Amino acid sequence: MQLDRFFMSVTHPTSPTENCVPSLATGRSYQSAIALGSNLGNSVAILEAALAALNETPGITVTSRSSWYMTEAVGPPQPDYINGCALLEVQLDPQELLKTLLNIEKKFGRVRRERWGPRTIDLDLILFENVILDTAELQIPHPRMRERAFVLVPLTEIAPHWIDPVSGKTIAELNKANCQTLCLMV
Repeated sequence: MQLDRFFMSVTHPTSPTENCVPSLATGRSYQSAIALGSNLGNSVAILEAALAALNETPGITVTSRSSWYMTEAVGPPQPDYINGCALLEVQLDPQELLKTLLNIEKKFGRVRRERWGPRTIDLDLILFENVILDTAELQIPHPRMRERAFVLVPLTEIAPHWIDPVSGKTIAELNKANCQTLCLMV
């Protein structure tokens, strides 16, 4: 079974032993897209270091990354964010990748105090091949990616033809439909 032709919708398990993760072929690499953001500390340095840490993680290769964009914060009053996206080639399943992202956030000082509050780093798993996954811990594609310019603009820069498995539209089409201009950092 090839994952690039595989659509999967997984809901909460009916029993504790039911598997909620698509079965992936071992030894094969998979494309995934992540969003990165920071608005505390030296955000650009933190995000660059996080990309380096990801690239040094066994089973993960950063294959492409967007420019950095300055965006207005969503949520409570706080400093503007620096946001971008990266494409990864991974030999991990989606939940292993999520665990890795959360560990890197912790390494860079992420403390979860309030929803949409300020943070040193935020790493979100946006897409994993064309998998649709809905579990208590993880939703793929990211459930709010279609409404967030700070995800769609940088993702369009590096993956304009990636098709969102929920809407059937390319990232570039979603970007045209939903995004305002962001401030590109040089």
